Amino acid sequence: MQIELLPTAVDQLPLIRNLYQFYAYESSDWEQEEVENDGRFYIHEPHLARYWQEPGWSAQLILADGFIAGFLLIERSELPGIDAAEFADLFILKKYRRQGIGRALVHQLLGDGSPWLLRFYRQDELACAFWEQLLKELPRPPRQIWNEDEADGLLSYLINPPTH
Repeated sequence: MQIELLPTAVDQLPLIRNLYQFYAYESSDWEQEEVENDGRFYIHEPHLARYWQEPGWSAQLILADGFIAGFLLIERSELPGIDAAEFADLFILKKYRRQGIGRALVHQLLGDGSPWLLRFYRQDELACAFWEQLLKELPRPPRQIWNEDEADGLLSYLINPPTH
């Protein structure tokens, strides 16, 4: 299977917004989110637009053999003292899961040795299983970061931390 990470332009924001509905649906049980009156899950539009406006932020499509298999949203860390790209949201459609797509993308992105921030919720069983397995496979152990978000169940790890 050929896996490709394809940067998007702002005119593809509606496509990412549509895919995000699947992501929101899958997390609605542990996030306790309700569907809006229009039958969709809430998306904070100003935040979504930042992926095409902010330096270091991007929205990318994941393609498998040329078909849309998911998306990856990357942000710059907003945690004090952490200068790293952040895996904001990684979503693989169910049809393409358990085929190594997410693992291959993560290893590809981490391969340059630059620091990355990883944050996921303890309540998200799928994300926990995925990331906990991947964290064990890294050549250098990640450094867990403790902050006030930990009380909300948000786990944070610095991957490829600076060695100085």
